[in-house]
Amino acid sequence: MEEVTEAVNNLSISGGAAAAGAEGHKKNRIQVSNTKKPLFFYVNLAKRYMQLHNEVELSALGMAIATVVTVAEILKNNGLAVEKKIMTSTVDVKDETRSRPIQKAKIEILLGKTEKFDELMAAAAEEREAAEAEEQS
Repeated sequence: MEEVTEAVNNLSISGGAAAAGAEGHKKNRIQVSNTKKPLFFYVNLAKRYMQLHNEVELSALGMAIATVVTVAEILKNNGLAVEKKIMTSTVDVKDETRSRPIQKAKIEILLGKTEKFDELMAAAAEEREAAEAEEQS
């Protein structure tokens, strides 16, 4: 098992399509599913990504698009994020049950931090700490 871990750690991607694939996975991108995690998991993850990278890209296919839009609206309505860019497209997805690929709608929403983001996050952290201190006493 250690050899496999070491091999993965030493793996490097170079050249044409492999390099393009590596660029396609951004550090600040969240690919949302409407079945795997609860809504507020994505809201909190997006907040954390914005703290680290100043912006976050939310991405979803098909039925998960509603979840991405809801996450973006929660962040905007709470004064934490501003919309920078919205991109829509269709992508071919291979389906094992059919011989040909099916097309799915795709959305990508790029959100940036508002000027009040750090202030609002600090206030929320203070409220959390006060509530924890009150529970302990």
